[in-house]
Amino acid sequence: MDMPVGAAETYRALLLSLPTGHSTVRMRLWRALKATGCGVLRDGVYILPAAAPQTAEFEGIEAEARNAGGFAMTVDLVLSTPEQRAHADALFDRSADYGALVGAITRHKARLATLGERKAQTAVQRLRRAFDDIAAVDFHPGEARAQAREALTAIEHQARYLYEGDEPHASASRVRKLEPAKYRGRTWATRKAPWVDRLASAWLIRRFIDKDAKLVWIERPADCPKRAVGFDFDGAEFTHAGNRVTYEVLLASFGLADDAALAAIGAAVHFLDVGGIAVPDAKGLETLLTGLKTRAKSDDEMAREAGKIFDLLYRAYAIEPSQA
Repeated sequence: MDMPVGAAETYRALLLSLPTGHSTVRMRLWRALKATGCGVLRDGVYILPAAAPQTAEFEGIEAEARNAGGFAMTVDLVLSTPEQRAHADALFDRSADYGALVGAITRHKARLATLGERKAQTAVQRLRRAFDDIAAVDFHPGEARAQAREALTAIEHQARYLYEGDEPHASASRVRKLEPAKYRGRTWATRKAPWVDRLASAWLIRRFIDKDAKLVWIERPADCPKRAVGFDFDGAEFTHAGNRVTYEVLLASFGLADDAALAAIGAAVHFLDVGGIAVPDAKGLETLLTGLKTRAKSDDEMAREAGKIFDLLYRAYAIEPSQA
């Protein structure tokens, strides 16, 4: 909702006054107002950015207030000066909320390994819900939101690493440049129920390394066929190395790291898999893959459909700015 200098910004304002002696109604309306994330301009004047979906809730609150014998009216409020807009923006500053959440994440992260799987997963889910609740009423997102998301991603990855048991450990081996011709027409094996790093790696293999690759999904590293090329599990030929995830190792190994579009995808994959620097498109990629996971009936279908998503990302990243 960034506005050009001198432009007016429209808010929806709910003017509200209740007769005395309606404590139950007051409490119910106060909770309803709090849930919208509205700002309190002054006593009895509650505002929301006009574009916020929560403005629809004002209608029900207004109706209930009138039924209780009070006064309620929803009007447009136009703020036209920088001072007015700055005052209104301050009412929706969620920095303190995000700061408190980051503090809670930090405390939980320090003792995650001692909680046990069930309590740890419950704690992480609560932190995720807390973030989503704040984000839902964050009408002017900024750096505080990005920092909170980064901290949340880090603890989610830590929980997977501690309790899922199949996340690969980073290898200390150096990444070597390899001859792609030796890896064509091969069987490639990775862990079943693939997620972002394995899905991106499978797409990269089939799209740029071995167009005739056959993918095999295994339960355990020990199940890897003898002549198969393993990726993204402990002991695999291609897996996490140093601070690189498997997708990035494949890029470096086959001389693909200079492709800016592939590198951009790698940044999103890295963030979603192990955390680190937040990437704007990462959340969208995660959302699409999550939706796909609910629909795919097999690992092969998951990889095939995810490949279409990565194809589109690659095409978008490969477009020159002048062509966009």
